[in-house]
Amino acid sequence: MSLPDATLVTGASSGIGRAIAEPLLAQGRTVVNIDREPPAWSHPRLVSLQADLTDEAATRAAAAQATARHRITALVNNAGATRPGTVETQTAQDLALVNALTLQATLLLTQACLPSLRACGHGRIVNMASRAALGKTERVAYSAAKAGLVGMTRTLAMELGADGITVNAIAPGPIATELFRRSNPEGAPRTQRILDSIVVGRMGTPDDVARAALFFLDPANGFVTGQVLYVCGGTTLGLAPV
Repeated sequence: MSLPDATLVTGASSGIGRAIAEPLLAQGRTVVNIDREPPAWSHPRLVSLQADLTDEAATRAAAAQATARHRITALVNNAGATRPGTVETQTAQDLALVNALTLQATLLLTQACLPSLRACGHGRIVNMASRAALGKTERVAYSAAKAGLVGMTRTLAMELGADGITVNAIAPGPIATELFRRSNPEGAPRTQRILDSIVVGRMGTPDDVARAALFFLDPANGFVTGQVLYVCGGTTLGLAPV
């Protein structure tokens, strides 16, 4: 008996992950969510697994559970954490945590899903990078991890393209999520500078990011790979590489 197809989305309990999962479910897909916190929402085709993706053993166990029950044809490595800090205040523990969640979990989940991504002939991987990969004050660990994720994305695209697997990254700018609000307190001068830098004159929403993810996840879009799409309201103009 063949396994049912599914898209695996990390961090789909809330925020951007949920915004990506909901339209996939509306399309009739099954979504497997791996998150540290269980979702406060439900859907008949939403399967949620609870795991700390900074922990190698927990990540491997959740990946094994997901792939044992579903044929993963698309993977969205979305879960993230910022851990703000300057060069003077950032700790080795901050760096280790952000790297584990951003890079280690992405690698482990990709490895676990590779057999089914290859087998389906149109595997899709979307990695959630950040505008901060281009540099952002008080984000020493976070910006380094996200820049590393961009490098991983491009390398995976080169290695997996012959298998019909595309690998792309989305780099959100200021998006109205709880993660943004925790790292950018309302009324702080730094937060106001961010808001003033948004060319389109508004904060982004999780749905803005989700629409970009849906493009990359579409089985029909097989000629775009190794790319970074900045969903940033224009905040990277003059900064992003051509």
